[in-house]
Amino acid sequence: MTDRENDNWKTKVLITGGVLGALAGLSTAYLLARAAEEKGSGPPQISTGDSIKMAVAVIGVVRGIAALGDR
Repeated sequence: MTDRENDNWKTKVLITGGVLGALAGLSTAYLLARAAEEKGSGPPQISTGDSIKMAVAVIGVVRGIAALGDR
């Protein structure tokens, strides 16, 4: 495989990952805003504990995706 072909697949993976990450982030923000709106409250109140739980879950997902490359 040439260097150009090697760079080509890397670029595709990075662009695809970026687009999917942005879509996941936008979807999450939309759902959070919608849930707060349906409750009739203002901006959502997210506790530090909830933030830490979500960070740990996201790290787990990222590690799982990274492990796919080891196969």
